[in-house]
Amino acid sequence: MECIYCKGTLVRKRVSYTATRKGYHLIIDDVPAWVCEQCGEPLFDEETVDTVQEMLRGVDARLERLAVLSAVA
Repeated sequence: MECIYCKGTLVRKRVSYTATRKGYHLIIDDVPAWVCEQCGEPLFDEETVDTVQEMLRGVDARLERLAVLSAVA
């Protein structure tokens, strides 16, 4: 596979994925990715992206629940 940014060679590795959303930071370690040997840019498969997005939706829902609970208190 070829990097879409620099045309370098992509190799399979495991990386950390960091998300900053709605006042929180989430770091997921050991995420499978294609990583460019030249520029280091990680690229994620569609299934991996879908899984990470599902995780983020779950965290968002729990934070909304906390906000409701704190408003009641």
